[in-house]
Amino acid sequence: MKPLYLSLGIVLWFIACSSPQAKKTTQEVIPKKDTGITTSSSSQHYEPPPVLFIDSNVTVPPYGFDKVKELITQIKWQDDSLDEMRGTIVLNGKDYASLSFGEKFTYHMIHPESYSQNCNAMPERMDLDKRIYGQLHDLFGEFHWSERQLSFFKDNRDTVLQLIKTLIEENHKVGENFMEVIDEMNAKELIPSIIDCYNKQENKDHYILTLLLLLMKQNEYPEFMNSISYKKLYTLKEDTYTAYLVYNQANEDLIIKRAMNFYNSLSAK
Repeated sequence: MKPLYLSLGIVLWFIACSSPQAKKTTQEVIPKKDTGITTSSSSQHYEPPPVLFIDSNVTVPPYGFDKVKELITQIKWQDDSLDEMRGTIVLNGKDYASLSFGEKFTYHMIHPESYSQNCNAMPERMDLDKRIYGQLHDLFGEFHWSERQLSFFKDNRDTVLQLIKTLIEENHKVGENFMEVIDEMNAKELIPSIIDCYNKQENKDHYILTLLLLLMKQNEYPEFMNSISYKKLYTLKEDTYTAYLVYNQANEDLIIKRAMNFYNSLSAK
């Protein structure tokens, strides 16, 4: 089964950026399928169906997953009052309030509520096993977390990070959705868990190294900010999304060493 967000993103991009005749096409959507969008026959705006970001690159929390998945498939699209190319796919207040904390966590981790259309596709990432990118993979594409979801993460920081830490240790994996939250919350306290997970992986996920770089950058850690690696990734290219370091053992060791030095410096303050 193809990842939902990949197929959906391609369809949305094609319809939005094609001819006026193509924009008038109406498709019937079954939300549980991998792809499809709903368009209004009386207007030319597009209504993405509820989305589930579930594939091998994300971590799917187990807390009430079946219940949450079913609720997501029933969500209705809501237009942005100021822009028909933007909107939300939000679980209604009653259903949201009925969820336990763990179920809300699951909901937020697999279903970004906001959508804004963008015809500029991100460059394709190549040779992931040979590169350490300076930016995380564009996981959600035209979807992103709403203000309600960002507030949930920040208002419940300690509990959210404990759940993430537990699932990282259980699965020996840092899903890309977890990476996004860790970066968003500047969760530098998880650095030891992130590194331990990376060291235990047979097939190394180099985006974990990317996450360590971003945490050091966000906190302006001097040892990193003054390094050649920082300049190459974040200052020499206008398009930092495509900037990368060559993967080798020396670069891997250096990133991990610097990240641990940064973490240890926090406790010394």
